[in-house]
Amino acid sequence: MATSFGKRVAEEEGEELSSYFVETDQWRRVFSGEVDIVYGPKGSGKSAIYSLILLRKNELEGRGITVMPAENPRGTAAFKDLVADPPSGENECRALWKIYFLSLIGEALRGFPHLNEPAQRVVSALEEAKLLPREATLSGRLKSVRDYVRRILKAEAFEGGIKINEMTGQPEGITGKIILREPDARELHAGIVSADELLKAAESAFVSYNHNLWLVLDRLDVTFADSAELESNALRGLFRVYLDLLPMSRVALKIFLRNDIWQRIMRQPFPEASHITRETTISWSKNSLLNLVIKRLLHNAAVLEMYGVKSEVVLAQLEEQLRLFYRVFPPQVDAGGNKPVTLDWMLSRTSDGSRQTAPRELIHLLSSAREVELKGLEIGAADPPGDALFDRNALKEALKFVSKARFEQTLCAEYPQYKAFLQKLEHGKTEQSLQTLGKIWGVTEAETLKLAGALTEVGFFEQHGTKEQPRFWVPFLYRGALSMVQGTAK
Repeated sequence: MATSFGKRVAEEEGEELSSYFVETDQWRRVFSGEVDIVYGPKGSGKSAIYSLILLRKNELEGRGITVMPAENPRGTAAFKDLVADPPSGENECRALWKIYFLSLIGEALRGFPHLNEPAQRVVSALEEAKLLPREATLSGRLKSVRDYVRRILKAEAFEGGIKINEMTGQPEGITGKIILREPDARELHAGIVSADELLKAAESAFVSYNHNLWLVLDRLDVTFADSAELESNALRGLFRVYLDLLPMSRVALKIFLRNDIWQRIMRQPFPEASHITRETTISWSKNSLLNLVIKRLLHNAAVLEMYGVKSEVVLAQLEEQLRLFYRVFPPQVDAGGNKPVTLDWMLSRTSDGSRQTAPRELIHLLSSAREVELKGLEIGAADPPGDALFDRNALKEALKFVSKARFEQTLCAEYPQYKAFLQKLEHGKTEQSLQTLGKIWGVTEAETLKLAGALTEVGFFEQHGTKEQPRFWVPFLYRGALSMVQGTAK
């Protein structure tokens, strides 16, 4: 079976991602510069948009936009070292982000063949502060920034401010002359400048060059996953700096973040959140998910030849996409008049308690079904009926692999505090009440309500019933991993 659906993780796709990426209206708004913040559930396609921006950086450069990753797209996260030695709180995180972005801005300015006056001012100040190391990794740059910020904050907090040497007129105790607040008259005379003033100078430099800079950030769920406190401080500090930079027309932060993480960090008061308006939340409709499947199918020359179709003809009409889908797949997975058609079956089986299907799980289902079909053909199993590539049993078997991966690699990996409670539901019924859950878990009614609410929030449960008598339904996505049985617990 010379057919592939690609990788389910965007970072592993490479150049192929461009050929079957679904260019939604949300993607076009991001690529045009209209949107800065992209929210979405895990596996919804945030990293695909991020990766495609990096793949098309030459095209953006032609539009006068330089793209710089502020976090490593792959491998060890640059900010991972902060977990072992975290900033003291949100204010230090805010200072760290601001100076770090200023360092990246300086690096971008240094890349122009001729430095105009404001660019020279920014670059010189950063070089003097040793915040603009040549050929530095992001991790190395971050370490330099962290050390510098700590020296500044220490001088401000414990030494009564920046000391000026009476003989030389130079600041003492810090390397360089960049501080986080506005300098007083004595400090101005000594050549000390604020980070905000350098950002204004950078804006002037980019205006003069008629050029823009995008600093793009992804993988924030990985970066701070080991510490809830650091995650909250770091991300709240990040969004405060985003708002600080918002008046700049030529420098923009592009942030890709899971919406559940955003909701979590917003549990504490954050009045400025109402000013974050250049945002979008990724969502997928049934038709856009169908388009995703068909685009990946049409990427295979063998499919085009076998079915005698042309990509441009199929993609031009939704009806043609559906027609091809049901030539490749069986009409139903579970036979019966009340059973869903295959596309609806796929989407319902790969959605969590939010009732949203993430492309990652759908792609995983298709890739696993391909592997199941291939193994069957290798041992002499019958071909799928008609000219289909897949039979219903392959899709059913594939769902088990998807369920196991989603449960172990996503749910339990990200929320290990719930793993023991989830495992106690193994072989249980798929619909539970507070009473049955309390009995299974061996906890009080109040603890049961809190735990069931948390599991609903992370998508393991879908809540039904009333507020007084809630029922908790386990989506198909997680049933296979726990060998759960259809029915209501008594």
